[in-house]
Amino acid sequence: MFKFDEIEADKLAFRYGTPLYVYRENVIRESYRNLKNAFSDIKTRIHYAVKANSNPWILRILKEEGAWADVVSPGEIYLALHAGFPAEKLLFTQNSVSDEQMKYALDSRVRINVESLSQLKRLKVLAPGTDISIRFNIYIGAGHHSHVITGGPLSKFGIDWESTDQVKKIVSEGNLKVKGIHCHIGSGILDAEMFVRAVKNLLITAKKFPDLEVIDFGGGIGIPYRPDEKPITLKELGQKLTGEYMSFCKDYGKKPELAVEPGRYLVAESGSLLCMVTSINKSRKYTFMGTDTGFNHLIRPAFYGSYHRIEPAVIREGEETTAVITGNLCESGDIFTRTEDGIEPRRFTPIEEGDLLIIHNAGAYGFSMASHYNSFLLPAEILVKGSESRLIRKRETYNRLLDNIPDF
Repeated sequence: MFKFDEIEADKLAFRYGTPLYVYRENVIRESYRNLKNAFSDIKTRIHYAVKANSNPWILRILKEEGAWADVVSPGEIYLALHAGFPAEKLLFTQNSVSDEQMKYALDSRVRINVESLSQLKRLKVLAPGTDISIRFNIYIGAGHHSHVITGGPLSKFGIDWESTDQVKKIVSEGNLKVKGIHCHIGSGILDAEMFVRAVKNLLITAKKFPDLEVIDFGGGIGIPYRPDEKPITLKELGQKLTGEYMSFCKDYGKKPELAVEPGRYLVAESGSLLCMVTSINKSRKYTFMGTDTGFNHLIRPAFYGSYHRIEPAVIREGEETTAVITGNLCESGDIFTRTEDGIEPRRFTPIEEGDLLIIHNAGAYGFSMASHYNSFLLPAEILVKGSESRLIRKRETYNRLLDNIPDF
């Protein structure tokens, strides 16, 4: 029987039901410490990208480890403050932000990371004299899928790095103080050299702002999802980025703090979606093994064609079978074993109805992207540490579907 730390999967399923998100606390803490150690030679802020997993219990773990937080909505500001993050350790980077949303950040005393000239012009009127950060599009993009590339000519994010003179003019008009500079090229990157290329461009731009307190290299550090993928070498990443940073500081004449913005790297490997096989349906071409979950709980395979390792909780003896693992939604794309090109059957040891399956590496962009599609309820979330488990989000009940609906 598969174990989460010291607890067998069937015991968790019996106690909490399925589908169930299971997170291992020790994996989160270890991931944070490994990344921190990669930059041990210099003072570094690790800004956790809250959008990856915003459960307050997860946020609290990272806050205890010393993390800052990258927040992209007023809701994420609210959750981070609730989890105990001080406002000065939050950086607010929302795309297409409204004045009302900026006011929420300002009232919460959270620094705003400006993404467009339009936003900068509005902010100089809303809050003249404010300390700000600026996100630049330094025209390098990368990521595991086109949907997550956040730099380059096709990206909607950030101020064009060739618009520095316009930025400085607007900043001067509003007496705004640029204390931070930032870029983010994409998500799920396993090549350290892509970060180095981006950092070189960002540091060129940073030299044009004399009073920086922090230079934020952004996030995007990936994890290996497929068996043939190799993890990024953190030591190499740390050494290369530190080298670029130290060379910059020598010319700059001072040492702003360095910041990185991981989300997926810190939480993805900690989380699994535990589900049950509820039906086996054989067609002329495939054996479809249906489960009690779907892309309403984990959308990455349907949305990106992303690979998630799946294994049965009990390894049965007998001849392996080729099967397609599906969800329970009324939607043809509700397939967990797929690529961008469509269905990709996999080999499994014998599986029967009622068996438990573990969908691995689901701690990032799993529950945080979940929905009520088909009016199914959201699953519970639990935190495991050693031989103990804790409920950190209750399973929904049907009256949740009527929240905010006026009476007839």
